[in-house]
Amino acid sequence: MTRKKQCIAMLLAGGQGSRLAPLTANIAKPAVNFGSRYRIIDFSLSNCVNSGIDTVGVLTQYQPMELNDYLGMGGPWNLDIQFGGLHVLPPYQAVKGGDWFKGTANAIYQNIRFIKRYDPDYVLILSGDHIYKMDYSIMLQEHIENNADCTIAVIDVPIEEAPRFGIMNTDSKGRILEFEEKPPHPRSTQASMGVYIFRTDKLIRYLERDEADLDSSNDFGKNVIPAMLKDGQRMFAYLYKGYWRDVGTLKSFWDANMDAIGDDHELRLNDPGWRIFFRHSFNRPQYVGPGAQIRRSICGDGNDIYGSVYHSVIFNKINMHPGASVSDSIIMSDVQLMEDCSVNCAIVDRGARIGKGAVIGEKGKEDELTVIARDVEIGPGVVIKPGEIVTEDRL
Repeated sequence: MTRKKQCIAMLLAGGQGSRLAPLTANIAKPAVNFGSRYRIIDFSLSNCVNSGIDTVGVLTQYQPMELNDYLGMGGPWNLDIQFGGLHVLPPYQAVKGGDWFKGTANAIYQNIRFIKRYDPDYVLILSGDHIYKMDYSIMLQEHIENNADCTIAVIDVPIEEAPRFGIMNTDSKGRILEFEEKPPHPRSTQASMGVYIFRTDKLIRYLERDEADLDSSNDFGKNVIPAMLKDGQRMFAYLYKGYWRDVGTLKSFWDANMDAIGDDHELRLNDPGWRIFFRHSFNRPQYVGPGAQIRRSICGDGNDIYGSVYHSVIFNKINMHPGASVSDSIIMSDVQLMEDCSVNCAIVDRGARIGKGAVIGEKGKEDELTVIARDVEIGPGVVIKPGEIVTEDRL
């Protein structure tokens, strides 16, 4: 008997994430750390597992080494199964040629053989750079009930933000009548989340047609979705009402991390009913020294804290000396915070060293985030002004 899957997921994780620079200078955007213990990609992967989807193809491209190492065989997400599981799918050279992924649609097109291997009835297309907790099985059930060829997850956004998104105009039953890519004058506030479910046969048909069009950008939003609408395919919007954030900029990345602070927020990271799975890299508990203070913050493992932390996200193996203070900031792993330094409204990337008495950013300047890049050293007493992005040592 031929084995098959009802639904498999294809997770697009090859983006450069240039607007998140310098955090993405050496790693793919989905591999960027988030929320003290996680990576951005953990959310989409955990959504799949929690939704009962056990076959996930992760399409990588830009700076993939660290992401590949992190994903491994998929064990931390219970995706190390024999038939299905997690598969890393980079661009490759085939007999008839090969190339870098030219767009989101082309990336899936290049992996049609992987899709056919599992003979799924439906294919779920995801982005690996969004922070949210979503049960895809509910969306799939609605897709089936509508006898849809394609279902697109949408979220209601303020009208002033709608021009930043692909907007769906629908009828009273949710059937998509029109799709507008970043319209200057939107007629709806239903924004695409970049989450699609396709009937497999329709997906493959339109991917092959799109690939044959030499003028196409090979993009779902710009090409495939409009082509299906033009042909009158059954396309529906699925309205998602939970937390969702596209962490495409430094400010939105900072905002999402701050959203994770506190158990009363929609983005509860410790929700036992919807676990966010991740690869454990360090298990020594943190040590909070005499006189240290940690308030309204979340912290990872293996830290030595002797200073004060307020409303911040602290990752792993932080060495924080007496008199040091951190507020409204994100401190990545392996950071050294020397005596009496002050970090405010900032993102400090991995391996950085903040010298004695140095001042990073300024309190109350959330709209002028200061960023210290990976492995950068800030010398004693150096002052880094709000809004600066520091990519080289300042001694």
